Amino acid sequence: MKLGLSSYSLYNALRKGEMDIGGFIDYAAELGSEHIEIVPLGFDLTEQPELIDRIRSQALAAGLEISNYAIGANFLTNHDDAYEAEIERVKSQVNIAARLGVKLMRHDVASSKDVSIGHFNRQLDRLAHACRTVARYAAAFGITTSVENHGYFIQHSDRVQALVEAVEEPNYKTTLDIGNFMCADENPVVAVRNNLPYASMIHIKDFYLRPARADSPDGPGEGWFRTTGGNYLRGAIAGHGDLDLREVLRSIKQSGYDGYLSLEFEGMEDCRTGSRIGMANVRRIWNEL
Repeated sequence: MKLGLSSYSLYNALRKGEMDIGGFIDYAAELGSEHIEIVPLGFDLTEQPELIDRIRSQALAAGLEISNYAIGANFLTNHDDAYEAEIERVKSQVNIAARLGVKLMRHDVASSKDVSIGHFNRQLDRLAHACRTVARYAAAFGITTSVENHGYFIQHSDRVQALVEAVEEPNYKTTLDIGNFMCADENPVVAVRNNLPYASMIHIKDFYLRPARADSPDGPGEGWFRTTGGNYLRGAIAGHGDLDLREVLRSIKQSGYDGYLSLEFEGMEDCRTGSRIGMANVRRIWNEL
C-alpha cells in the first residue's frame, strides 16, 4: 500500500492563490506522502501545458510517484456530435496523463438530474461505448482508465460494477471512493467490499452524516448537502466523521489490495490542517490493523 495526497485536498488553497501546484507537491512530501494524485482544479494542464513537465520533474525530485490523473467528463449529451466531441476531448486528456507518466487515469462518465435506475439502464450501452473507446485508446500508453463512484448517477456500487462489466476491457476499472457511497445512502463498508475486486485506485474520504428530519426541513445548516435519499452530509477530516474508517481500511487490507490510497479532504477546516490530520489518522489506523 502506498499512501498519498490528492491535489483536490488542497483545492481551496490552490483556488485562492495561497498555493500553486509546486507548493502542493512540497506540502505532500512534507506530510510523508509516497505519491500524489493530480486533479486539475485550481490549475489547467490543457491551457498551461508547461505545468506538466514541472509537475513531473518536481515530483521526481521530491521522491513522489504520480499515481493518478483525474478529470471531469459527461457522455450524457443531447446530440451525437457532442457525444463524439466529448470522447475525443477525454482521449486528448489521456495524452496529458501519458506526459505526466501515470498509469492510472480517472474520468467522469455521466451527470444527470434523473438518477433513476431506469434512466441508468437506458443509457448504459451508450456510456459503455464511450468508456470502452477511451480505454482502448489509453491501452496504447499502458494506462488503465476508471470510473469513480460519484456524481449521483453512477454512485452506487452495483451501478459502478454494471458499467465496468459492460465496458469489458482489462484496463477499465473503478477509482473506489470509500466515502462517496454515502452520497447514495449506501453502507460504505458493504459497498467497498463489493467493489474492491474492480478497484485500480482507492480514495480515502470521510463525512459527517445527519438524517433528514420532518421537523427540520432546511437540514443542519451551512456546509451540508443532500444525499440521494434526502439525508445530509458534510465533509470531515478522515477519521473524524461517521464513516467506519477502521473497518473499511481493515477490509482493504484483508483483501490484499496493494495499490495507491489517495486522501481526499473536502471538509470545512483549513485544507492544510485537514490533510495533515487525515494523513496521520489513515497511516496510524492502517499500521494498527
